[in-house]
Order: sequence, then structure tokens, then C-alpha cells
Amino acid sequence: MKDLSQVVRKPLVTERFADLRERDNKFIFEVHPDANKHEIRQAIEHYFGVKVTDVRTMNVRGKVKRLGRFSGKRADWKKAIVTLSEGDSIDLFDQV
Repeated sequence: MKDLSQVVRKPLVTERFADLRERDNKFIFEVHPDANKHEIRQAIEHYFGVKVTDVRTMNVRGKVKRLGRFSGKRADWKKAIVTLSEGDSIDLFDQV
């Protein structure tokens, strides 16, 4: 992956992640499955203008879902937990 505009897909907003944001200054994003930690760090620093201290990634398996007698599978995806340095914040989350 070379294009940084395709690395970060969307921010994830849940109660657990809101607690992490307030307590540990960590932000959670859904990222492209082929993106590595270096690319995620570069994309966050470039687009949001903050200093990233740590990036942790997880591959999430899609759940098997049924609708009557038909079964299907949700897509696999990847999420990243990004820790920012002290004093930095992403304004996108302050409005939520």
C-alpha cells in the first residue's frame, strides 16, 4: 500500500473506545486490511496533524450470519488503536 488516502477508512465510536480516548488518549480506526503500522502512523500524522506514539493493529474476522435458510459471512476487516502524544487530540472525536 502506497497511497495514504486509502489507509484509514473510518473512525470507530463506541462506549469502550470513548473511555480509552478519555483515559489513555487512544483513538480507534478501521483501516485497510493490507496497511501496516508504519503506513497507519504516516496517514494519521499527515491527515490529522498529530504526533503518534504507538500503533496496535487487530484483524477482525467477519461473523457468519443467517437469514432464514440462507447463510452468509460478513467481510473480514482490520482495526488500529492509535496512541497520541500528550496534548494532541483529534477534533473529529470532540464533536461526537
